[in-house]
Amino acid sequence: MALPWVLAVLSLLPLMDAHSPVCANLTAVPITNATLDRVSGKWFYIASALREPEYKKASLEISADFFYFAPNKTEDKIELREYQTVNDKCVYNFSYLNVQRENGTISRYEWGKEHFAQLVLLRDPKTFVFAFFLEDEQNRGLTLYADKPEATEEQLEEYYEALACAGMLKSEVVYTDWKKDVCEPVEKQHKKEEEERRKEKDPKEDTASGQDLGDAARPS
Repeated sequence: MALPWVLAVLSLLPLMDAHSPVCANLTAVPITNATLDRVSGKWFYIASALREPEYKKASLEISADFFYFAPNKTEDKIELREYQTVNDKCVYNFSYLNVQRENGTISRYEWGKEHFAQLVLLRDPKTFVFAFFLEDEQNRGLTLYADKPEATEEQLEEYYEALACAGMLKSEVVYTDWKKDVCEPVEKQHKKEEEERRKEKDPKEDTASGQDLGDAARPS
């Protein structure tokens, strides 16, 4: 199972009404280090509007989704750690995304080919959109991500504005439901295991911590 945005290959053709700031953002904009800094960290998949039947069907299977982006600016790659709730089960995925800076796209190799998504930064820095198939009325789509599991009304309105720019309707949007997430326990277990591995690699840290506790316990 993949992120909804990797389900199709996008075009970089300009869209319709460029007078709106959001509409202007739906054209290709180069990705910079500042862009990568902005999308670094933990994100939640909020909603998608997908017209291609196969892609839409796949998105309907995802009840909840959150992931971590860790960009490598030198190699133009992004480490992806993703947790999806699919059919009441948690599906974890670790992979790398490729960054095409000049094209303003991020790609992922899957299903025997490379899929590209155009990165769209909205006015709210706590959200962003991936766009694809913008030139194809039958298959175009936009997906929304936010730094919280539930988007605010203002964030959704900006997403709807982007949909309007792409000639899509609010009625086409499919939403996730954070209440159905079953991946939080898996994420916590991964964090625990990562912490244990870190301590094994650096036992001095535990020794130093124990020494501090011992010093604190000694009478003055």
